[in-house]
Amino acid sequence: MTKKTNIFANLNSDFPAGLVVFLVALPLCLGIALASGAPLFSGIISGVVGGIVVGFLSKSHISVSGPAAGLTAIVLVAITDLGAFDVFLTAVFLAGLLQLALGFLKAGTISNYFPTNVIEGMLAGIGVIIFLKQIPHAVGYDKDYEGDLSFVQSDGENTFSELLSVLGSIQLGAVIITVVSLVILISWNKISFLKNLKLVPAALIAVIVGIAMNQLFIYSGSSLAIMGEHLVSLPVPTTFDDFKNIIVTPDFSAIANKQVWIVAFTIAIVASIETLLCIEAADRMDIHRRYTDTNVELKAQGIGNIISSLLGGLPMTSVVVRTSANANAGAQSKMSSIIHGLLLLVSALAIPFVLNKIPLATLAAILLLVGYKLANPKIIKHFFEKGKYQFIPFICTFLAVVFTDLLKGVALGIIISVIFILKGNMQRAYVFRKETFQDGDVIHIDLAQEVSFLNKAAIKSTLASIPENSKVIINASDTVYIAHDVLDLIKEFKKIKSKEENIKVKLVGFKKAYDLVNTGEEDKHVFVEQKV
Repeated sequence: MTKKTNIFANLNSDFPAGLVVFLVALPLCLGIALASGAPLFSGIISGVVGGIVVGFLSKSHISVSGPAAGLTAIVLVAITDLGAFDVFLTAVFLAGLLQLALGFLKAGTISNYFPTNVIEGMLAGIGVIIFLKQIPHAVGYDKDYEGDLSFVQSDGENTFSELLSVLGSIQLGAVIITVVSLVILISWNKISFLKNLKLVPAALIAVIVGIAMNQLFIYSGSSLAIMGEHLVSLPVPTTFDDFKNIIVTPDFSAIANKQVWIVAFTIAIVASIETLLCIEAADRMDIHRRYTDTNVELKAQGIGNIISSLLGGLPMTSVVVRTSANANAGAQSKMSSIIHGLLLLVSALAIPFVLNKIPLATLAAILLLVGYKLANPKIIKHFFEKGKYQFIPFICTFLAVVFTDLLKGVALGIIISVIFILKGNMQRAYVFRKETFQDGDVIHIDLAQEVSFLNKAAIKSTLASIPENSKVIINASDTVYIAHDVLDLIKEFKKIKSKEENIKVKLVGFKKAYDLVNTGEEDKHVFVEQKV
């Protein structure tokens, strides 16, 4: 049973997290708009709507929505083919309606069939991409736009050739600011008296110091000064007409255009898949292991895209980069996403001239740490130790995401996982059943002979619906094989959810499928690796 959450209850954690996400999202919104061939403010509008509207409507506690790098190529081609940005906005409006329909059709349940090792491989791959893509920005080489996650870049370079180009274009001022920013970010939470300043995140201090250092370089006439393309470049409205021109509305006279509908369907499908992948990843990053209703998420994204299109914004998805930054910053509820959207709105309209003093090198330092945490070598070691049936889909997804893109990488990982499952299940039948229950009853969940990741959705739904203060018996007496995904789900339920919701869990018969080591404490067990 899901608890109702007061989104204002964790402001001491959510405000600094929202501030960090705002600093990360600002250049990404601008960079993606620039690469999409759209007005720069369209990226900001999408970020604001994604933060405030989708953040409020979504049931996800830590995911953050905004313009996505994965849609850049689609948007660029669509604007060119449709001939006008207002016609393109009509397609975005229709895409939002289609996503809303997908939510009511409960298409979001497809996310339950994404294997955990594939999701983790996707996150590790994105972590490597973020890290490698930020190295040029960290040393003052800003030819590629901020937020580009594709291996092959629009300037003809790729992720690795770009690193070679950097060697002849290193700017010492940017390197100094990056190093100082990294020192602040890494040491901030290791200094005892600074830990008490929870409302002042290290990222904000790094940005302030970065601005101050660069202003000092400029005023002293030093060659270390960072100028032009190496700074955030937000448009600065100066008159009422400037503000008025920011808002572009859809041209609904083009609604009968067949090409508009093709673009709408393309955006709806791609944006929905990317959102579901990110939501599954966000639930993995949530330390409380709270599950998100993905059908509600599709509805929220649909409403977000409808509103974004009416205001002149780009299409949006839930985005891994911002979500991982949010999780790493300690966000506890969706209030952090809303705060990030409010900060984008207020700062873009009120203090753009201040934001334009931020060196991209400082923001690169923040993202370097985000990338490292996503692609920590310990994750690769963890899946290697789980055996080939877990490691091969993980590493293939990881490499495919790095060298192609998110969707192709995940598709390859799922195909490999399905092949392994079909091989193991070819001659085995699976039956899942649970007894009906009321509050206070003893709940019995009996697992069948074969429990694969394809059964994850039913088991996940059952565990999520168990009321507080219950007694649960999970019986694996007849089980000869249980997938790692389902086992992890049961482990997390026993370790975290049972503790938070006072649910007593008894495990029966797991020794036949997995060895159980009794820790000596009542009703507590440790799962160890299956011998395949």
